[in-house]
This record gives sequence, C-alpha cells and structure tokens, in this order.
Amino acid sequence: MDEAPGGTNGPRRPTRRYWRAGLLRGGIELRHLLRNPKEMSGHLLNVVVALLIAAYVSDDVPGTSTPMAHLVLAGFAAYLLFQVGLVNLPQMLVTEREEGALLRLRATPGGIPAYLVAKCLLVVVTAVGTLLLLLLSAALFADGPLPQGAAGWLTLLWVTTLGLLAVVPLGAAIGAVLPNPREALALIMLPTMGLLITSGTVFPITSLPVPVQQVASVFPLKWMAQGLRSSLLPDSARAAEPAGSWELPMVALVLTAWAVLGFLLAVPLLRRAARRESGSRLTARHDKAARSGAPVA
Repeated sequence: MDEAPGGTNGPRRPTRRYWRAGLLRGGIELRHLLRNPKEMSGHLLNVVVALLIAAYVSDDVPGTSTPMAHLVLAGFAAYLLFQVGLVNLPQMLVTEREEGALLRLRATPGGIPAYLVAKCLLVVVTAVGTLLLLLLSAALFADGPLPQGAAGWLTLLWVTTLGLLAVVPLGAAIGAVLPNPREALALIMLPTMGLLITSGTVFPITSLPVPVQQVASVFPLKWMAQGLRSSLLPDSARAAEPAGSWELPMVALVLTAWAVLGFLLAVPLLRRAARRESGSRLTARHDKAARSGAPVA
C-alpha cells in the first residue's frame, strides 16, 4: 500500500476527510432542524398522537395483566424509528435530488460519501431523540413503560441500533429510485400504514389472521416492535406473542438480514442516481414541474 508523506497510509486520509465533512454537514443539518418549527412539529406530533392513543386505550393485553396502552407505546416507539428511516429519509433524498444537490455533490471530491454520512447522522439523532422523547413523556404523563434494569436498557439499545441499520439503508435505496417528491409520499405511505396495522404495533399481532402474521413477519417493523416490547414490557407479556416468547435471536437475525440487504441495494442505487444526474435532466425536471404548476426549487 502506498504511503502518504509522514508515513500515513494514503487512502485513509480521504476517508477521514469524508467522515469529518459528513459529520460537520450533519451537525449543520441538525441545527437547522432544531431551528425549524415546521419540521420539528412533525416529529412532536407523532409523539402526541402516540400518547393520545395510549391514553384512550384502557384494557389489558388479552391473556396477560399488561396494560394495552403499554403495548401501544412500545409499538409506536418501533414505528417512529421505522418512519424516520423509511418515510422521512426517502423524502429528503428525492427532494434534494430534485433541487440539484446530487449534481453539485458529484462535482465535489468526496461529496457523495460525506452527504451520506451527514444524512445518516441526521436520521439517527432524529430517530433516537424522538424515541427517548416518547418514552420519557409517556412515563411522565401516561404511566408508560421504561426498561427495567441493565438488561432492559441493553436490549433497547441493540434493538434500536439494529432496527435503524435495517431501515436507514433501505430508505436510502428507496429514495434513490423514487420519481419525484410529489409522488414520493403517496408511494411510501400506503405500504407503511399497512405495515403499521399488520405488524402488531397498535394491537396484539395474535389477533390477526395467521396469513397476515406470516406476511408481516417478513418485514422489519414486526421484529422491531417485538424487540422493543421485550425491553419495555414484563416477561408475562410474552403470552401475547405468536411463539409465546420474545424470540430475540430471531429479532437479531431478521434485522441483520434487512440491514445487509439495505446496504447491498443502497450503494449501487445511490451511485446510479448520482451518475444519471446532469444539468439537462435537472432543467427538464424543473420545466416539467413549472408546467404542472408545482413550485420549483
């Protein structure tokens, strides 16, 4: 391997520069998010909706003494992570692609890697911050559940980490192929809402038909919700799970498989999207948007 002056490996310096540039860009985007009431209100509204639904539910989980509200809160915690990766991130990517961000970054040395580092930082901090806000506000205002002991917090940590690794690359891959911001939300929200209903996030998954359970078990949201329930609910709540247990090894396996698949899809699709960008394509998109009456960035 070639050595750079001073004995430092040459290829490592650009990598460090990409990471540094990405982290700096991500910090700027985080500050912009915190100073933007419109963007912040969307995340806060999700937390408020979860608390209102939990406050409305009064029964226990069938076959257990666990309040149904606790199951709903654990499910919404998983859904908030899922939403940031699979809904918010693709919308950000496709919007910035339409605005010409990928075209500008392609002409910048290390621009695409730094951009991806920044987006990952933004998504992870947003997701974890929203999750903690939900859990703490639920504990304060709705007698919501919190992890019990070091084992509960450790489970919450690794399920959250694997869950984000499973959905963030997949969200980046989806954002690379979506046609435009005007169609992105419609294309993403319908399947996302379907998974919210069928993955056991708002009511016990065992109340659904077995074929629906089997379809839901293919996707990461079901396992994210199950893993978070294991960290937040008492062991007696396992009786409401399809297998009668938390199946944490299966949670780890499925989420890891989705993480690998997401990375395998995201890298080539993002590179392809960047290669396809050109000034003529950007102008054509803006002209089409102007003819349709949509605002042009």
